[in-house]
Amino acid sequence: MHRRSALGAAIALSALAALPVRAQQNPLRILVGFPAGGSTDAIARQLAQGMSDLLQRSVVVDNRPGAGGQIAANVLKAAPADGNTLFLSNSHALAMIPLTVRQPGYEPLKDFTSVGMVAVANDVLAVNPARVGDVKTIKGLVEWANANPGKASIGVPAPASDPDFGVRILASEFHADLTPVPYRGDGPVVQDLVAGQIPAGIGAIGALLQYAQSGKLRVIAVSGPNRLPALPDVPTYMEQGLKGYGVSGFVAMLARAGTPRELVQRYNQVIGQVVASPTFQAKVAELGAVPTASTPEELTARVRDTGAAFAAMVQRAGYRMP
Repeated sequence: MHRRSALGAAIALSALAALPVRAQQNPLRILVGFPAGGSTDAIARQLAQGMSDLLQRSVVVDNRPGAGGQIAANVLKAAPADGNTLFLSNSHALAMIPLTVRQPGYEPLKDFTSVGMVAVANDVLAVNPARVGDVKTIKGLVEWANANPGKASIGVPAPASDPDFGVRILASEFHADLTPVPYRGDGPVVQDLVAGQIPAGIGAIGALLQYAQSGKLRVIAVSGPNRLPALPDVPTYMEQGLKGYGVSGFVAMLARAGTPRELVQRYNQVIGQVVASPTFQAKVAELGAVPTASTPEELTARVRDTGAAFAAMVQRAGYRMP
């Protein structure tokens, strides 16, 4: 009996030891709510490579674009809580959509588990010099808009987004003839802005930076409380008198609620190592974002605080949920 018990225990221990090996034969999937080629996708692919090297496991990026990240978020919600599926999200999907969409299909702090921050990625307001001339500030854009009634259409990447509300607040508080024009993502905004179809637009720094550096566009304001390292001479909205518009956008990793705590901590440690690596730092800097790691608890607090700031912005803009 003693030999049988010992043999049974040995078999059980062997089976338990084999479980992680079998689990790691499956690729780790990182969901991204935007098409391939965008700034969030670029960050995800750099992150996937670094995580794969450290975990010694295949890590793949799964693009599920649409609805500002809602589609990818709902894919995560429907996934098993086994740690094989993660979601690289931006602040819009986590903190704005729950305020502006009646039934998004998910509750970020209930359905997801925070893994950690990856980067701070702010939006910027840019103008086309060929359309607006020497405009270099918000005040200059306001003066141009009021001198050209009906022509100051400001492209924004999505309806009911913080750039959309930012334009509405700007128009109200500066008594400016500015109108937000929603697009489906940063790409189309930049395309029309560079082509001169619109005089100004707001988008992620990663989507606009190369055109600002080439002189085709001019960035005149950045969101968030601080100036960006990539554009140190460009003042924030708050510096230019628009109070209450100092929320920094972010990119962060989440898992399905119920994912084992030890696995969440392991992913957090690995992501922190990747974010601190010179390769990742250089790639993200090229996109104009700031590599930023955090604990899971710090990310949870960030989502909650950003949601509160966005709620104030939504109310200030006079938005009513359809």
